[in-house]
Amino acid sequence: MSSPYKGQSTAKTVFLLASAAGWLIVGASLIYLMPVAANAFRPSELTHTWMETLGRSGYNPMLAVVGGGAALVLTVAGNVLWYQKFEGKA
Repeated sequence: MSSPYKGQSTAKTVFLLASAAGWLIVGASLIYLMPVAANAFRPSELTHTWMETLGRSGYNPMLAVVGGGAALVLTVAGNVLWYQKFEGKA
């Protein structure tokens, strides 16, 4: 008779959810930076108009740089800490 499935720990479940949320924030910040990247790498009349229109509505790409950068650092640091300390991997 086999033993019943015990599943993963609550700590690991919380870690995985927090990690997923961190990567989601990083991805959202990259999407938010798309207009700036398009205007910087492929400037055209269309991207200039796009940036002008976004600027009038309060578009601030520094929000994505700071928020996404902080989320990236915290998510990567959390992953490194988890796998070194709790999973025994490096």
